[in-house]
Amino acid sequence: MKSAVENLNPTRVKLTVEVPYEELKPRIDEAYKTIAQQIQVPGFRKGKVPSRLIDQRVGRGYVIETAVNDGLNEYYQKAMVENELTPLSRPEVDITELPSLENVGEGQLVFTLEVDIRPKVELPDYKGIEVTVEAKEVADEDIEKALDDLRGRFGTLKEVEAPAAADSFVTIDLTATVDGEEVDSAQGLSYQIGSGNMLEGMDEALTGLTAGEDATFETTLAGGEHAGQSATVKVVVTAVKQRELPEANDDFAQLASEFDTIAELRESLSKDAAEGKVVEQGVEARELVLDKLLELVEVPVPAGVIDEQIEQHFDNPQAEADHDTEEHRTEVRQNTERAFKNEIVLDAVAEAEEVGVEQSELIDYIVQTAGQYGMDPNQFAQMLDGAGQVPMLLGEVRRRKALAKVLEYAVVTDSNGATVDLSSFVKPAGEEEVAEEAAAE
Repeated sequence: MKSAVENLNPTRVKLTVEVPYEELKPRIDEAYKTIAQQIQVPGFRKGKVPSRLIDQRVGRGYVIETAVNDGLNEYYQKAMVENELTPLSRPEVDITELPSLENVGEGQLVFTLEVDIRPKVELPDYKGIEVTVEAKEVADEDIEKALDDLRGRFGTLKEVEAPAAADSFVTIDLTATVDGEEVDSAQGLSYQIGSGNMLEGMDEALTGLTAGEDATFETTLAGGEHAGQSATVKVVVTAVKQRELPEANDDFAQLASEFDTIAELRESLSKDAAEGKVVEQGVEARELVLDKLLELVEVPVPAGVIDEQIEQHFDNPQAEADHDTEEHRTEVRQNTERAFKNEIVLDAVAEAEEVGVEQSELIDYIVQTAGQYGMDPNQFAQMLDGAGQVPMLLGEVRRRKALAKVLEYAVVTDSNGATVDLSSFVKPAGEEEVAEEAAAE
């Protein structure tokens, strides 16, 4: 088999593939056997019909067509591998020549195809990219907030006679009506003012009420069969409660942590806050490094592939009427093109850095992603495997590691001009230990 490539543009090629008769013959022989099982000829057992009779009954052209259809995908895949091309779309195939129907053994199969391919990019020197992030310092307020959050986990609610205010806990009864007809009601609900996890307008209606008082407000229902409809909601406060926090002392430190004193607990919270600031700077630096990397690389984008992805995005009968707008399409196109460029560039970095993915890394990513969807990790993994999505996840983990490698090489300073050490962000403690052990060996 021979193949020749014509570059139509940086992301689309035309291949001409020639398959000699000798290479196609096993497919033709197999086609005869298949057809022999499908037809009945008096005097011959099923599957034993001679080729010449098959040619008379169904025509040699049908046999050749069957052989070509069976082998076309294999020849296409082989041509792509030989020319080191990775397809991004379904090929458009045109068969231009078939073996001779009259003279057996003469002629060949020739077909052309056009297909979108992954572009090849030239990586710049990505080591030493310079970025600046916001300075992050641990303040006393950060430690106090962390301590108050911890105290809140051990706090108790105490009923008070004061008006409900921000952060107050209230027990309420709700009644919702649409056009004067009651559509929903609930009693004894617990709600913290300011949490924003109920109805819009709830916080304003509750603020200032005491036990036994009520208020009415207009809102849009968020759930149920009347979701999206405007409703009048009456809320009755049956109790107002305030959370009492335990005193921040040594006894509390021993209750809430592994530390014996409040001073040790504060020191630990300070360390955690500092690590949190590093993570914030790391996330910011990672995005900035990726932006700069993309600025340094020319990535041609296959318009047809992007168009198809955009149409799939908007092909949703359940979407709202104003979902498909010119402004939204522009936004989706920009995001889709950027995602494509990210993938191409980071795959190239992963190749250059010989980045691999350990099974444990893939499992960690699956567990993390399952948590985002609120699914059981095992069920999520089975769903991905059944849908053939595991290779996609492998690629995503590999690209994340490639970006971490670029960030590791980067020079990061903060807005105060100080050098930012992101080693703990780029390589978590466990990875550092493994690297040190490997170096020692």
